[in-house]
Amino acid sequence: MNNLITIAIDAMGGDNSPNKVIKGTSLHSKSSTNVKYKIFGNLDIIKPLIKKYNLSHDKVDLIHTEKLVEGEDSALSAAKRGKDTSLWLALESLKKDETDAMVSAGNTGALFLISKLNLQMIENIDKPALSALWPSKKGMNVVLDLGANIDCNVKNLVDFSIMGSALLKALFPMEKPKVALLNIGSEELKGNTMIKETYQFLNDNKYSLFDFKGYIEGNHLMDGNVNVIVADGFTGNIALKTAEGTSNFIITELKKAFTSSLIGKISSIINFSNLKNFKKKLDPRLYNGAILLGLDKPVIKSHGSTDAIGFANSLKVCEKTIRGNLIDQIKKNIK
Repeated sequence: MNNLITIAIDAMGGDNSPNKVIKGTSLHSKSSTNVKYKIFGNLDIIKPLIKKYNLSHDKVDLIHTEKLVEGEDSALSAAKRGKDTSLWLALESLKKDETDAMVSAGNTGALFLISKLNLQMIENIDKPALSALWPSKKGMNVVLDLGANIDCNVKNLVDFSIMGSALLKALFPMEKPKVALLNIGSEELKGNTMIKETYQFLNDNKYSLFDFKGYIEGNHLMDGNVNVIVADGFTGNIALKTAEGTSNFIITELKKAFTSSLIGKISSIINFSNLKNFKKKLDPRLYNGAILLGLDKPVIKSHGSTDAIGFANSLKVCEKTIRGNLIDQIKKNIK
């Protein structure tokens, strides 16, 4: 599928924006074809950056607004701020079918609420879920929900299993989704009532889209034996923050070990290639781009503190969800 797609971009959301947003968009444009960008924000700031980062004018439509959603705004106050913010206008362009997907590195709560105000839920889905990509020993995992819903029921977790599997197929068409429920143990009797009832439902009802593999414990998330990991938003967010913190700790301690002594520095030179590959494996920028699943249009949340490389990757994820027909995959499989 090489048809032209157009991505709506909130240029003003997140740290160091719009600088990182325009630089990241330029990086993405150089590696992608048949993609245009509709960029919303303060053009007095954006236009010089487009020139600085050599982003082709043929690939962009620019929409001026000086209003933006601040990082400290509550979701409700952001929505009340009005329909002229860069975030709202970008989502509105998606609602009007002027664009095919939308990306923002801005306020997460505001993005959720304004998305739900502008877009429809896919039929038969009650709650959206925030999903992201995690590396594993054997490839990539889709993990959801990462914080959109604290309280979930059995139907929600079943829907998350379907949506997560559809996302994996959209991003990696050759992969067969293998779903597991994040739990405190691998035995059938472990867990609370909701998780056990979800296990029973998925075990009794076979889906052509994915294979159900039962439970997975937190210490096996990166093993790669499954590739779609499902949890309620409370559990999933704790798992996400724990993984991020562990990754940062490992990288920091490795830097200390290889720079604190002469032997360490020599070892780092000898093992430079291996260390470079290891660091790349744990680089969160290369997995940036969380997808808000359940809406009838693709909405992508870039991490607010990422840089241009990370933002470019969120645009890559966005492009792949469109070309992989994510929404149609979900609609076809949801019950």
